[in-house]
Amino acid sequence: MKITKYPQSCVMLETKGKKILVDPGTLCFKEEYIDEWAKADYILITHKHGDHCHAEIIKNFDAEIFSTEEVQKAYPQLAINIVEADLDILELKGIEIEVVAAVHGYIPLFKGGKEVYENVGYIIDDGDKKVYITSDTICFPNNYKADIICGCVSGHVCMTEWELSLFAKEAGAELVIPVHMDAPMHPVDIEKVKKTFEEFGVKYKILANGETTEI
Repeated sequence: MKITKYPQSCVMLETKGKKILVDPGTLCFKEEYIDEWAKADYILITHKHGDHCHAEIIKNFDAEIFSTEEVQKAYPQLAINIVEADLDILELKGIEIEVVAAVHGYIPLFKGGKEVYENVGYIIDDGDKKVYITSDTICFPNNYKADIICGCVSGHVCMTEWELSLFAKEAGAELVIPVHMDAPMHPVDIEKVKKTFEEFGVKYKILANGETTEI
């Protein structure tokens, strides 16, 4: 499986001849991403915030889109296959995707329409590796297991690197790929992130935007 990182929480997974694009958002978007994103066979969106869903771009793609009813209501221009956490498991050409829960943090600035009531994560299983896309989530009790976790570390309505370390260990993950680090108003101290992971004995890989790793 190959994983390519894009700004904020966007990643492209490539396995079994299929490409799965997760959370292609507006933050730090570049026109050059359009051709790359358009190659996706499937698009997974975790929640309605714009840094996770660039509706005006992806509406022109041929990919099947999966997300929540709340995202569909926010972006009626998209044709979305509705999913529910802890209920749906998608079978996509030999790739199994479990839709799991996520708990988006809240701040008073969200009042008036930016509150997230439906937030989901995805565990993508190609039969060899399980990749857990956490979405913007705080820690919460669960029994999810995965080999690789793509998780947020900014601490802004989501986990910090300290919390993600604990979260990853509980999930039995062998590798963490941190995301949600591109917002200028919420800068992330990369050296602190590295130090914390190392203190917890968590193996990690920090990818630059556009960089690909094979797992």
